[in-house]
Amino acid sequence: MGEAEAELRRLLDIMAALRAPVGGCAWDVAQDFDSIAPYTIEEAYEVADAIARRDFAALPDELGDLLFQVVFHARMAEEAGRFGFAAVARAISDKMVRRHPHVFGEAAARDAGMQRAAWEVQKTAERAARAEVGVLAGIPIALPALTRAQKLTARAARVGFDWPDAAAVLEKLDEEVAELRAELAGADPVRLADEVGDMLFVLANLARKLELDPEQCLRAANMKFARRFGHIEAALAAEGRVPAEASLDEMEALWVAAKMGERT
Repeated sequence: MGEAEAELRRLLDIMAALRAPVGGCAWDVAQDFDSIAPYTIEEAYEVADAIARRDFAALPDELGDLLFQVVFHARMAEEAGRFGFAAVARAISDKMVRRHPHVFGEAAARDAGMQRAAWEVQKTAERAARAEVGVLAGIPIALPALTRAQKLTARAARVGFDWPDAAAVLEKLDEEVAELRAELAGADPVRLADEVGDMLFVLANLARKLELDPEQCLRAANMKFARRFGHIEAALAAEGRVPAEASLDEMEALWVAAKMGERT
């Protein structure tokens, strides 16, 4: 047995011990699929965060946390007599072989574009085999909302339901902004939420038309905001103050200074 196989076996044994009704960890034993799912999502984001920060020293630990989530779900399924970790590994291995006939079969080698098209044909066939019907079938509801918006319209675009270009999407965004302005006077939270949702949906589509990932765009904007606000806090701290003790005009001036500093 190789090192990777030995360590995986060790992890599976640790998980079994943690879930043991007698002698196991009370917290781990009490968990179920619903309670663990949020941790699975959180760990996936922590992997993405380590990659975004280029923290490759931390990446093995974060990937291990994510792998542990897979092992956790597989163990709970095995206890319920549904499936085990081997079925999980087998399913993804079979899928990868099936979706890459140009590597594992006799299909002719394809360039990236041809392979992407073949991949989608294969996924469509798999959805049909699972009785998932409709153009939008199989797009998980639990995806981050911006990502799901992008995937929904990308799927619809394959059958011709799409804006012609990014300029047309911007025109739609102008329309949605006008509709939101019209709702501001009434201040109906339900209507406002509906219009803000429409704006976010259009923005996700704008990112798609520009071949950008809306989640990555927003993540970068979040990091930029945190960095610039940190500059405000540091500048005020040098004067022995905190943001709550500064005026909006002062903080705005410090914000502009931080922004200009990034451009030099």
